Amino acid sequence: MPTQPSRYFLACLLAWASISVALAENHSCEETGETHIWISPLNPTADEPIKIMAVSTDGPVSGLSLIDSQGRRLPLKSRRRGGPPWSRIAIAEGFSEGEYRVLAGRNGKLTACRPLAIGASGAQESPKTWGLATEAFYAAWIEELFGAPPEENLSLPSLEPVLRNAERNFLYNHLGLNEDKNLPLTPDCADLPYTLRAYFAWKVGLPIAFRACGRGSANAPPRCGAATVKTEFTQGIRSQASFRNVSGQLANAVHSGTARTGLEDESTDLYPIPLGRERLWPGTVYADPYGHVLVLVEWVPQTAGRPGMLLAVDAQPDNSVTRKRTWEGTLLFADSKSAGPGFKAFRPLVRTDSGGWRTLANDELVDHPGFAPFSLEQDQLAPDDFYAGLAKLVNPRGLDPKQAYEASLDALVEQIETRVTSIDNGEAYFRKHPGSVIPMPSGAAIFQTLGPWEDYSTPSRDMRLIIAINVLNGLPEKIVSHPELFVINGGSPEEAAAEIEQHHAKRIRERSIRYTRTDGSPWELSVAEVLARKPAYQMAYNPNDCVEIRWGAKPGTEEYSTCRRQAPAEQRAKMEKYRIWFREVRRPAQ
Repeated sequence: MPTQPSRYFLACLLAWASISVALAENHSCEETGETHIWISPLNPTADEPIKIMAVSTDGPVSGLSLIDSQGRRLPLKSRRRGGPPWSRIAIAEGFSEGEYRVLAGRNGKLTACRPLAIGASGAQESPKTWGLATEAFYAAWIEELFGAPPEENLSLPSLEPVLRNAERNFLYNHLGLNEDKNLPLTPDCADLPYTLRAYFAWKVGLPIAFRACGRGSANAPPRCGAATVKTEFTQGIRSQASFRNVSGQLANAVHSGTARTGLEDESTDLYPIPLGRERLWPGTVYADPYGHVLVLVEWVPQTAGRPGMLLAVDAQPDNSVTRKRTWEGTLLFADSKSAGPGFKAFRPLVRTDSGGWRTLANDELVDHPGFAPFSLEQDQLAPDDFYAGLAKLVNPRGLDPKQAYEASLDALVEQIETRVTSIDNGEAYFRKHPGSVIPMPSGAAIFQTLGPWEDYSTPSRDMRLIIAINVLNGLPEKIVSHPELFVINGGSPEEAAAEIEQHHAKRIRERSIRYTRTDGSPWELSVAEVLARKPAYQMAYNPNDCVEIRWGAKPGTEEYSTCRRQAPAEQRAKMEKYRIWFREVRRPAQ
């Protein structure tokens, strides 16, 4: 029996809609429906917390409970996330060794049951193959991993802190080997979705696949070779060394071109899926045409007082990982011969008749019940229509124009503040290496190279910042061109646009950010000043320039007076030559 105080037990009992004990006793404790129960660690013991997650693809789970060997029902305090897929998570503590059954219910009806042996020998059975249940579990795991209040700024120096956090990571020490201790996990932008997928596969016991790909050209997207299939995680509990070996192979193979493969191509790790709320689950990858990659982590539903949000995480070359709102300033979509942009899912692996593994072809994924359907819907959309379609998914009831403006302003400020951190990381490098000069590559390589330039320069981020500024400035025009996205309440789109122009002029003077100057003193910039300096950001990405230059300070001003470093003349000449790319927000093909 549990050792929790009876008062806590009664509170849980009252908080949860009951499942009849008689129904539970007659149930065969099988998972055959749309709800599945997952338990961590693999070998539960009485002296450690036991995590329980029920994941459903057909509706919310309203409660979790245990049935002990005497048939007594023991309600569990739990919390709900997501939808779809929906998950409910509980932690069972203080239970004695023995045989239990975990029950998941919805509106008083049993939806799933799973045996739980505490302290017994032998691990739980692993799924060993991808399917609807494991894909839903992966989505729920991702959502829990990066879950935080929407207004919280979730910014991490790398992936390590979040995966080493036992409260966030449902699979922390899942294998019972203390396997997360000192686990090195510092993926960059392209590696992030693969690293998350490989980590999950390692813990749960699933195969993964990846391909070596080219980088494409100005007229053709990248092409990839045959899939490398890794099955060692399906062959029993594997050590940290096994995961490190696989993740190292992934890091060596994956790059910015891997996710940009053509949408109709079948020799790919990722394939395009419909632009629909029911399939854009956490864990879905977004590939932009210029090589940046994001991973969806949570849908925040629209309410009467708050706009909806679609949150994602990305990694930077300096290995930092940040959660952010997806909007036109971060989710770049463009018609391009050199890339297949859009939302994509990992191409599934299935067993062959001979016991091997193969990836599913596009036509097999069109109507497959276990995976997100293959779709070329995004290929048919112009950028304006793509953003309009996504806006309808995030805020299906439309937005008041001022509400839409404030959401866009918040997203832009979030983006600017993330840039503050990136530039600070570059300054830290120069404090450790005083007097050094970071070599600058030539041509399109400024966006993707190796070494300190990749780690501390910000050309991709600054191009996205310029785009974000354009989006905020262009909101009045969008109200006129897409009035169906807004709740105008009887007025004309033109009147609403004029009101937003006035609101914009006021709000950008009221909002501000701070950065740290070379001498360590803080300097405040209003958003109006940041927007006015947009031309400066066409040449503000070079880490060899002082932080004041990188924020657009002009020589002779008090702000600029603390500057002590400037990029060499030959580098500034290159930047002047490349300035047109940023002016036209057009990244060149590599």
